[in-house]
Amino acid sequence: QVQLVESGGGLVQAGGSLRLSCAASGSIFSANTMGWYRQAPGKQRELVAIITSGGITNYADSVKGRFTISRDNARNTVYLQMNTLKSEDTAVYYCNYRARGLGYWGQGTQVTVSS
Repeated sequence: QVQLVESGGGLVQAGGSLRLSCAASGSIFSANTMGWYRQAPGKQRELVAIITSGGITNYADSVKGRFTISRDNARNTVYLQMNTLKSEDTAVYYCNYRARGLGYWGQGTQVTVSS
């Protein structure tokens, strides 16, 4: 089992920045992929950004150039730096951990961008 604890969400004005953190604990495999997904009201959950334990990243087109994902493998923690936030970034952001065919989700953290 893997537990994910997210932090850093909140309310911010358009153009502002937020930094999300997600710490994983439990049965962590050294080779894994961690990342962030989001779900806006009435919409499906979608990929925001993921990063492998080797540092390979992938971003949704909608956040490229504005968001940066990073990780600290020693702390089993992944970060999402979100800059130039837009109202359409408003959603619940979920942390995800995947390894050896298994996946786990965090409880979600609300990000609200006011225009």
